[in-house]
Amino acid sequence: MATLEFERPLVELEKRIDDLKRAIAASGRGGAELDAEVARLEDKARRLQEDTFAGLGPWEKVQLSRHPDRPFTLDYVGRLCTDFVELHGDRAFADDRSIVGGLARFRGRPVVILGHQKGRGVKENVARNFGMPHPEGYRKALRLMALAARFRRPLVTFIDTPGAYPGLGAEERGQGEAIGQCILALSQAPVPVVAVVVGEGGSGGALALGVANRVLMLEFATYSVISPEGCASILWKDRARGPDAAAQLKITADHLLRFGVVDELVPEPPGGAHRDHDESARRVGDAVERHLDALARLDGPRLVEDRYRRFRALGELTGL
Repeated sequence: MATLEFERPLVELEKRIDDLKRAIAASGRGGAELDAEVARLEDKARRLQEDTFAGLGPWEKVQLSRHPDRPFTLDYVGRLCTDFVELHGDRAFADDRSIVGGLARFRGRPVVILGHQKGRGVKENVARNFGMPHPEGYRKALRLMALAARFRRPLVTFIDTPGAYPGLGAEERGQGEAIGQCILALSQAPVPVVAVVVGEGGSGGALALGVANRVLMLEFATYSVISPEGCASILWKDRARGPDAAAQLKITADHLLRFGVVDELVPEPPGGAHRDHDESARRVGDAVERHLDALARLDGPRLVEDRYRRFRALGELTGL
């Protein structure tokens, strides 16, 4: 497992505990004194974990949102859904593996699943373009949005991308237009739409899957119009000032919940989602199920109106 710098003291302490347990098991000699030492170290590790993660700043949360061991869309699908049938291709150019989706049953409920997908390891990351979709990925997403609307299936999206791919080929094939069509399709969808920001939510590449009735966000995810490094390169001509930009952008879940950009902050397991995929999926699943149950009471026109009012209210000035 990859280790971030601020996680290192905790990881080293946990390794000491594991080594001590293995040594006790190998020697066959336990006893009250050794058991007490293990218990003491475990309590110390628990308190260190609580203190470390309670005091994280914006830049540390940015690092967590990018952690290579965080659960990705297919990790959530595998734990929360059955009968998943992945659909491929945009029927025009290619199959973009940085966006995945298909038909599934979410806790028994027929749904359409859609999300960004990063890779683990160099080979898979290259194949999935590090989670940065080309226009054909967004046109594949459009196919799935149309299916959800046609068959009246709720749509659940998982957002986790640094942003849409900005390469020359992507621009030539209509990157901006493809993102705009996704935003339009979601805004008009006559079905419940619940989006979950599970990692990075970067710019229009994230918003293409984020025009939802309810937008949820994991505790250590980020959601922003631009990456901290990109912002720093514009403001200060220095990408190394990304931590300063992260603090100014207010891109963390607690800030965005306060601003009304997201509707619910989903707490992560102790130490972050990357430490316990099963528990992270359970927490996300419970939140998604609760919101789908509430939205099920609305018909198509009222779902569209609910979504319209939600986004029109963003940035509204009051008290003038």
